[in-house]
Amino acid sequence: MNGFKGKVIGITRPAERTQEAVDFISANGGKSIVAPTLELRISNSDSLVKLCRMAEKLDWLIFTSPTAIISLFKHCPNLNDKLSADCKIAVIGPRTGKFLTEYGLNADIIPDNYTAEGLLDILMDQDMKNKTVGIPRTMVARDVLPEGLKKQGANVYLADAYKSSIPEDKTKVQNLIKLIINGKVDAVTFTSPLTVNNFFEIAGNSQRDDLINILKSGKVLVAAIGPVTSKPLKERGITPIIPEKYTVKAMLTELMKKI
Repeated sequence: MNGFKGKVIGITRPAERTQEAVDFISANGGKSIVAPTLELRISNSDSLVKLCRMAEKLDWLIFTSPTAIISLFKHCPNLNDKLSADCKIAVIGPRTGKFLTEYGLNADIIPDNYTAEGLLDILMDQDMKNKTVGIPRTMVARDVLPEGLKKQGANVYLADAYKSSIPEDKTKVQNLIKLIINGKVDAVTFTSPLTVNNFFEIAGNSQRDDLINILKSGKVLVAAIGPVTSKPLKERGITPIIPEKYTVKAMLTELMKKI
């Protein structure tokens, strides 16, 4: 296996989350084209301020991304002091958990399956009846986790922590699309359903069909971080490479075996 030697890999995740992929691809001899199809903006929402005010009443605090941690601590810098000693913290995966430790908090629960479903599965073993659960997140996220917790009897409070939107400057994505259509890219990677959907929306009617046909043909390999991300790809007839473990490193390692 020659790694990514001489290969060009497109990265579509938010700009602030690309370094790990860029470093891995470079270390294995490849070239990255960073073209974020998703832009994250921290919110200044009333719901986030309210979550800070009610922090001492929380039985559980759940983080599903590092951005949610950044946003909550921006609005609630004394969160560590406000949380009850009995408040438990769950995070969606080890990367988010590691990020949390930098703010002086440790996660009580990290699932083996780094998805909302995996987090919900592990929380099924907890007594959630009448427990107050705070979840700072983007409001366009799927409702699998909060709805599942409500079915367990939890009182779930969602706080609008950040916005996920198509970047105002689409130049990098449009350039990646052009390179894919012209046969200058060997693979493209996706790390969330929004990165997929925004990618094809930015392509527009004039390029979308050509792009889909190329990705369906296998001329350009497609990798998805997990089954949730793969769904909008499969709906378009594209079969992505999916790792057993839903991390960026695992996704790129699996891609490296096939490229």
